[in-house]
Amino acid sequence: MAPQDYVSRKPNSKKKSPYKKEAQPSPAMSLKLKVVLAITIFFAAAFGYGLWKLNQTPAQPPIFEETKKAAPAKQETDLPAPPQEKWDYMKELETKEVEVGEYEVTNKGPYQMQCGSFKSREQAEVLKAKIAFAGITSQVRETKGKNGTWFKVILGPYERKRLAEKDKHLLKSNQVNYCQIWLWR
Repeated sequence: MAPQDYVSRKPNSKKKSPYKKEAQPSPAMSLKLKVVLAITIFFAAAFGYGLWKLNQTPAQPPIFEETKKAAPAKQETDLPAPPQEKWDYMKELETKEVEVGEYEVTNKGPYQMQCGSFKSREQAEVLKAKIAFAGITSQVRETKGKNGTWFKVILGPYERKRLAEKDKHLLKSNQVNYCQIWLWR
């Protein structure tokens, strides 16, 4: 069967479908339209008249005669003197002694950051180069374990964990993710 182009063909207007009804203007639709239009015009005119009526009526001040009779007028010149405030904390601060507790901050030790562990040295060197582009020096360590030889990309040592976290955030912004911070072993 040969492919046919149905888009460019003209529809056959000679045949009339028995399922299609011909569109005839119905008088009920035009009557319904006229009623809706008349109601809309009526409400718009009523709204305009209401606004005009509100504009024409003068504003009257509210009447509060009942409250004027109930409340006697006070003279505002007979105010009492403001109270004397007494502040004690100024004297207390002059003689206050601060207790200084003696405590020691224990440093857990130097930290290292591991950013990858690979089976091949080439993959570890690629990650090391990516870290070098971020401006941080790293090293590749070879470790032997149960599963064979692994090449780990290590950064550090760091004196404090906060310094390692700073470098970790710098590496994250340079698309080097999944770095872990551990104690130096």
